[in-house]
Amino acid sequence: MNERIRVREVRVIDDAGQQLGIMTPQQALAIARQKGLDLVEIAATATPPVCRIMDFGKYQYQEQKSAREAKRHQKVIEVKEIKFRPKVDEHDYQFKKKHIERFLEDGDKVKATIFFRGREMAHPEIGRRILERLVDELAEVAVAETSPRMEGNQMHTILARKTTGKPSARPAAPADTN
Repeated sequence: MNERIRVREVRVIDDAGQQLGIMTPQQALAIARQKGLDLVEIAATATPPVCRIMDFGKYQYQEQKSAREAKRHQKVIEVKEIKFRPKVDEHDYQFKKKHIERFLEDGDKVKATIFFRGREMAHPEIGRRILERLVDELAEVAVAETSPRMEGNQMHTILARKTTGKPSARPAAPADTN
């Protein structure tokens, strides 16, 4: 920008988008100063480098504004965790399953975890059955990203919302035979 441009000649574009031609950076900077604007290098790899006469502060503000706008429209996917025990009661299971459905609806992923304590560690198949039942019952809205696996004293699986593919062809309307 301005005095920091260290090349012999530059191609200059003015604030209206018109090409002014190839000139020395000092000449281009003098034109920019007359207009009360800055000389900004926009394509350093071109031969000769391309510089534009613009209000650099306004340009930075517009870039930050567009970056904030883009950031506002993106959805951050979180991984929510729901914990079960091997001896989970039916009502608790249904209650937690409804929470999982709500999290998936919001676009988040869910890590369903079974905690084993003491002698429960001897029967991991109980926890596996609970997780497989959960995956089967949520098959309409969710897909299991990982199969149930044991890590230490807990078994877990990760569920993500099923992507709803739009049908490619609509069924044809019945033909009128009259």
